[in-house]
Amino acid sequence: MMFLSNAPCSWGVFYPDNAQVSADRYLDDVAAAGYLGTELGPYGFLPTEPAALEEALSKRGLRLVGTVHVHAFSDPRSGPQLLADVEKIGTLLHALGTNQLVLMDEGNVYPPDAVGRLDDPQWKAMTAMLRDAQALLSDHFGIALTFHPHVATAVEFEAQIDRLLQDTDINLCFDTGHHAFWNQDPLAYMEKVWDRIGYTHLKNVDGIVRRRMLDGQLGVREAFEAGIMCPLPDGAVDIAAVMRMLKERGFSGPVVVEQDYFETSGESPAALARRNAEFLKSLL
Repeated sequence: MMFLSNAPCSWGVFYPDNAQVSADRYLDDVAAAGYLGTELGPYGFLPTEPAALEEALSKRGLRLVGTVHVHAFSDPRSGPQLLADVEKIGTLLHALGTNQLVLMDEGNVYPPDAVGRLDDPQWKAMTAMLRDAQALLSDHFGIALTFHPHVATAVEFEAQIDRLLQDTDINLCFDTGHHAFWNQDPLAYMEKVWDRIGYTHLKNVDGIVRRRMLDGQLGVREAFEAGIMCPLPDGAVDIAAVMRMLKERGFSGPVVVEQDYFETSGESPAALARRNAEFLKSLL
């Protein structure tokens, strides 16, 4: 049976400070919802001492499957900071026997009128940073690097993803919801780049909210606040077909549920996690 995981971002934890839920409560909720794995989340949210983290996970029957690190690739001078961060995180992952690290671009640093826009020198600097991070992780820790295309960043549209795959040999953390956000077809693109998918995030999008956004009635942030990233059973992406593809082709990378949570959500993070897990297990 496929190994299902969740992540701290499903509980609204994007930064290690001032999290709305404690690490212990998060881990309790994940295990109670029926998941067997978790991502690390922002460095410092879960314990960073390997023995303490291993104990916190093992006593709940959980395994660390990887983590996502967000970096401002729009700053071409930020390579040294990226390598320092990757080495720190890689050291912890390696100590727990985890061999997956995901990088994505930081979208909040862009001017409102130029979100995700990189000129050619910036793009080349980004790909150089990614190759350097990939080499460090592989050579020092045996960790595979994947890249997460994400709404409102430098890599979100298929042409940008194609360019990244052409310019590097780094594989994707493919996110079904972020791909579908702009009405792109996740299943068709998974078929196209199957051999370059090393990690999967499961998300879904509310078709009505997406239409309002595409029609210009909502901005990107407003669409998120309106719940465009809906529970897995409720959206426009055919998650059952995604799961069939992963299962039939023997996908061996992490499969992680990410459920965006806002205080306006009608269900608690724990309830959403349970509902998503029950839906996915019905498909296995």
